[in-house]
Amino acid sequence: MASEIFEHVDDYIRGLVGAEDDALKAADSSIKEANLPPISVSANQGKFLQVLAKTCQAKKILEIGTLVGYSTIWMARALPRDGKLITLEFEPLHASIAKKNIERAGLGQIVEVRIGKALDLLPMIVANNEGPFDMIFIDADKPPYTEYFQWALKLSRPGTLIVADNVVRDGKVTDTNSTDEMILGARRFNDFLSASSAVTATIIQTVGSKMHDGMALAVVN
Repeated sequence: MASEIFEHVDDYIRGLVGAEDDALKAADSSIKEANLPPISVSANQGKFLQVLAKTCQAKKILEIGTLVGYSTIWMARALPRDGKLITLEFEPLHASIAKKNIERAGLGQIVEVRIGKALDLLPMIVANNEGPFDMIFIDADKPPYTEYFQWALKLSRPGTLIVADNVVRDGKVTDTNSTDEMILGARRFNDFLSASSAVTATIIQTVGSKMHDGMALAVVN
């Protein structure tokens, strides 16, 4: 019953303020067409990320975990014409689909998709002095979330907003006996975030078409 309410309200909100255009719908459809898991953000979460990017007046955004570029499109649309979004994707197939979706959305000049292991690409971004970024979105494999966050701090400035998705895991992060590597990764990240003096942070629960999860929001001090 609760899941039906979550989806019903999600549909209501999307109809009001989170409507998808053809480019976003095509990006969402490409997930099913490529037989990929439906793990991208929802439309309302995408709009939330866009609002966050607008709020911090982002000109440079870093995304860790592209999938097919759905969240990428939402955030890139918050950028000015001379803005830049770099998104990192491990799977070449995902990156190829994402590039097509991003081009379809008319964002090819703003968005750069880089292929490879994020923990290999992030040190290169630091070494090349490509930071600091105004907003960083982490939505990738969970075991190295803490390491992603540590690299994000190196690529930040005071005021940078770091957002990490999927840190509640349907409430299972409260299970201290879990052996699921995804849950363990999220718990380790949450604990690290709690102890970090480098940021002012919180975690919000999210419900909707993607069911029960949560996002961590951290502003660099």
